This record gives sequence, structure tokens and C-alpha cells, in this order.
Amino acid sequence: MIEVRYTRNLFLRGICIIYLFAFVSFYVQIPGLYGDNGLLPARTQLDFKGKPSLLQKFSQKPTLAWFAPYLGLNVEYTLDVIALLGAVISFLGFISQRFCTWPIFMALWSLYYSLYQVGQVFMQYQWDTLLLEAGFLCILIAPLYVPAKGKISTPSDTVTFWCVRWLLFRFMFSSGVAKLASGCPAWWSLDALSRHFEVQCLPGVFAWFAHHIPSWYLRLTTVTTIIFELVIPFLYFFPNRKVRQVAFYIQIYQYLHIMATGNWNFRDFLVICLSIGLLDDQFFYKKKSKHESSRWKNHLSTLVCILVYAAVVYGTIVFYRLRLLDNWTIQSEIGFTQQEFTYYLGKIIVASFIIGIVSLGFTVADSITHSLLSTKGSINTIITFITTVFYTIAVCLIFATSLVPFSSLHPSHNITIPTQVKHMYMKVEPYRIVNGYTLFRRMTGLDGRPEIIIEGSNDIDGPWKEYEFLYKPGNVNHSMPFVAPHSPRLDWQMWFAALGTYHQNPWIMSLTYRLLSNQKEVLALLNNVEKPFGDKPPKYVRANLYHYHFVPWERNWNSESWWTREKVGEYFPIFSRDHPPLLEYLKKLNILHDKPTTKVTNKVMKTVLDSLRMLVEKIEPSLLIWSIFTAACAIIMTSKTTHPSKKK
Repeated sequence: MIEVRYTRNLFLRGICIIYLFAFVSFYVQIPGLYGDNGLLPARTQLDFKGKPSLLQKFSQKPTLAWFAPYLGLNVEYTLDVIALLGAVISFLGFISQRFCTWPIFMALWSLYYSLYQVGQVFMQYQWDTLLLEAGFLCILIAPLYVPAKGKISTPSDTVTFWCVRWLLFRFMFSSGVAKLASGCPAWWSLDALSRHFEVQCLPGVFAWFAHHIPSWYLRLTTVTTIIFELVIPFLYFFPNRKVRQVAFYIQIYQYLHIMATGNWNFRDFLVICLSIGLLDDQFFYKKKSKHESSRWKNHLSTLVCILVYAAVVYGTIVFYRLRLLDNWTIQSEIGFTQQEFTYYLGKIIVASFIIGIVSLGFTVADSITHSLLSTKGSINTIITFITTVFYTIAVCLIFATSLVPFSSLHPSHNITIPTQVKHMYMKVEPYRIVNGYTLFRRMTGLDGRPEIIIEGSNDIDGPWKEYEFLYKPGNVNHSMPFVAPHSPRLDWQMWFAALGTYHQNPWIMSLTYRLLSNQKEVLALLNNVEKPFGDKPPKYVRANLYHYHFVPWERNWNSESWWTREKVGEYFPIFSRDHPPLLEYLKKLNILHDKPTTKVTNKVMKTVLDSLRMLVEKIEPSLLIWSIFTAACAIIMTSKTTHPSKKK
């Protein structure tokens, strides 16, 4: 039987790291995003009127924020408690395997889901749902407890851990399908990466350099990106261990490059963590054998791995018409049509269903067999068998339910899913236990990166001064910062808002009013090193839309600019603080209200939370997150040095 005990433990601690990143990042943004004076106050999502029971409140919106009155706090402070509690629990899970149990992961999932429920537009990202789905799987994967001596390893471990591989497959394959199924010209012409580094949400440190890589190489990289997302995921289920290990290395290679060129918050770290599902304990503890037959098996396994990836390379050359030219560049173009892709996609999705069923079937059969043969004592055998069957049923239900969003990749297969499975999916869909993943179907900003520039003035005729954000492009002389794993949700949402109108993004009117009010909680989300209006608010605020482009390679060395920009037009007109339509609109959204906010009666907890907030506000969020992570690593290393443990 394949052992995954150590691999499972490594994965669980990795998820604790991701949770830690997510909770701390969310916590530092609560006042500006969800506080009573924030952009979208969380109190608007909860109705405390009347006297409904707590059960009725949870059925209305399942979130722990309902406990605010019981804690003597308002909703904003309750969110602080939830985020801090999640950060502390995930920190403990990271530094000690003892805390990586299913009750702990149940708590982490419940806490993050509670934040998700009141997060509104600032938490409607697929990496949030990916974390919720991965976190829910950890409830199945983690043991009930970890004994002081020895480690728990049961036959059901391989069954539950298989879900990680299936989730990674769905995420990667769906991302690849979305690119070509959308019919986006940038992907079909293989010019996507020639634009991607410039127009992605938050460009990373090396985005400018990657943008200026020769176009033929970027086209070739676009090909490999599609292959890594459409072909390699099927090798996750290949019976040869070395094939899966190479797929793991490919996954790490791809996402390390993505992390270097873009700020995708904790998403890339989460995908790398999910990639651990491609490994087993033998990857970390290789058994050396002196038997000649074992050596031949190892050589044969290596040969199979080489042949498999040689076939992938050959198929890539054929289907993308790769040719080496006389100038030592590689020419590439897609060798199939959109109609052919759509036709074969339907068959490939059916094949993926079959591959998933067969892979899960073999895993279940192996686990049940070992549950009957590998344990000593009839009572232990019965308990192990029942436990394995229980987890098998749970995994099968999750697998069946996941087929509903996965089948939506091709319209013809949505009707083939049994009605009972669809009903089951509809019941669990609000809890984000299984989700569909089609990130960024089309390449945006082909005519230039759209950016909203907000300006303020004390005179309607100017001069107008720009508000600078911390992480998104604004000042053309500012280089791209390294932000991840912090998730600056306002900067992210500004990118999405630039793709539409302010009518489609009601929250931006709240941002406008908060700037006109000089609201310190919201201003903390912006760059306040140089306050454009000091401690007083401007009388007027407006926004214009610009198109940004990276400065050409030869010009950058002779100037301090990283961007060039040209004004496209007005994004929203001039507003003042007493503008009647603006005030009426915000009152309809319940962002402004005449009634006083909920009184805070728990003075002790309020004092503690305020003191902690004052301390945290002095530290840049990315630095804060990495400092906590480094402290956790130091605790782990110190603990191992002081108390040497037995080899796992």
C-alpha cells in the first residue's frame, strides 16, 4: 500500500500557512473595507432587527458574526475576533503537527467562511473559494487527534488524500479550457503572454522584464502554459510514480514564474500546496534495495516516464507546429481550429470523468483491501474497515458533486449529469464545498492597461491632485512592488472596476464619499506617505480612465519611468460631499444611515482589540505577514533543535 502519512501531514501544515496568510491579510483591511466607516460596512449584511433565534439567523446567513451582541461587540470588532482567532489557530497548526486535526480544520473553515459571507464584492474571488474547498477537504484528510508518541496512519488516508489531486486537476484543467473555449484572439494567436505581464491585475517585480522578452519566446511560453494546463493534469493520475513526480516539478516551475511576475496573493502558494497531492512518502524517504529485480523496475519506471513526456513533447510539436528557424528562433502556431477544439473537448471531458472514476476506484479498492488485511485483531479490523468505508462514501459524494460545475466546461455534458447529483450540488453550492474554476477567460486591455485615476481638488477648476494607491499602477515612475501573499482587495477591485463603469461598481461611490470625508480607515488603504490634502478632505473628487503601457526597453534605461499613459476619458463626474444624488444613493445601500451603530459594551475586549490594531497599523501588511511566517519558522527550528524528534 502507498504510504501518504508524511505527505499528508506536510500538506495539512501547508494549508495552515495559507490560512495564516489569508486571515492576517483580511484582518489588516477590516476597518477600511468592512468597518462602520469602511467602503462596504459588514453590518449591512446582518439584520439584527426583531428577535429571531440564533438558528434562524444562521439559516438566513451562516456566519459567526451573528455572535456580536453576545460578545458585547459590534460587527466590526467581531470580524476582528474572527480573523485573529483564525490567524492564531492556523499559526498553531503550522508550528505543530499536534494541531493538524479535523476539529481544528473545521474551525478554520468555519471562521473563513464566516468572513466570506460578509465579504461582499471584495471576497468574490476564485482563490477564496479555492481555499474554502481545499480547507473543507482538510476536514476529511486530517486525523481526529495526533498521539504524543507515534503517528496515525490508516488505509483511508490514501482515499481522502486523493481528493487533493482531483481538486488540483479540476483547477488546472478548467483554467486551461477557459483560455481556448472563450475564443479569445490573444490565446488563439499565441500572443497572450506578450500582453499578460502588462495588463495583469497587479504586476510583479519582474513583470516589466518579462514583457520585453523576445516575442517568439513568449509565444513558445504561451504554448507551454496551455500544455501545462490542458495536458499535464491528466498525468496526475498516471500509475507511474515518476511521471507524477515530474508533473509536480512542472507545477512548481510554472507557479514560481507566475509568483515572480505577478502578485496573485495567496493563490500561487495554495496551488503549490495542492501540488503536494501528487507525491507520496516514498518521495521523501526513498527505500534503497539491493535486489536486481528492484533495480530493473526502477530503470523500467524511468524509461516509461521518459517515453510519456517524449510523447507530450512530440504532440506539442505537431499540434502547435513548432519549427526551428535559421535564426535559431522557434516558430509556433495552433494547428487546430476552434470548432475542432470544441468537438474534442466534449470527448476529453468524458475521458476525464472515466479517468477520475478509475483512479478513485483503484485507490478505494487498495484501501479497503488493506483495511481488512493489514490490521491486527478482529475489533481493530472491523473499526478500520468501517472507517475506510465511511470516508470512501464521503469522497465519492464529493467527487460526484464536483462533476456538476466541472461538466459546465462543455454545454453538452451539463444535461448528462443525473438530476439527483445536481440537486445535491445545489444544496452544498452556497457553502463553496465544490466549485467551478475558469479564471480570466479573455485577455483584457489589448489596447492598453485600463486604470482609474481618482483626483481631488478644492476648486472645481483645479488644480487636481491624484490619490495614489499602494500596489496598483498609478504614478508612472513607481516600479511594481512584491505584494504576495498579502491580498490588497481594494487595489484588486480597482482593476476590475476599470473594465466596466462606475454604475456597475456601486462600491466606488462609497470610496468617493469616504475620500470627501477624509475617512482615515479608508485612507489607510491608500498611499498616505504624501497626503495630497493634508489632514483636510478635498471639496471635490473626480475620476478619469487612462491606458497604461510599459515603457520600451531602450527608454527605461534613460529615464525613471516604468509606465507611459494616455487619458481615455472621464470615469465618473465631479462629486462633492453634499452632492444630493450621491448621498441618496449611499443611503439606499445602507452605507450611510441616521441610526447609531451598535454599542460596544465589552470594554475590556474593545481595549485589547484597539491596542492590537494600533500596533498592527504601524507595519506594512506584506512585511507583517512575512514577519509572522518567519517567527513561526523560527519556533519550528528552535523546537527541533531543543527537542530532537524521532525520524518520521
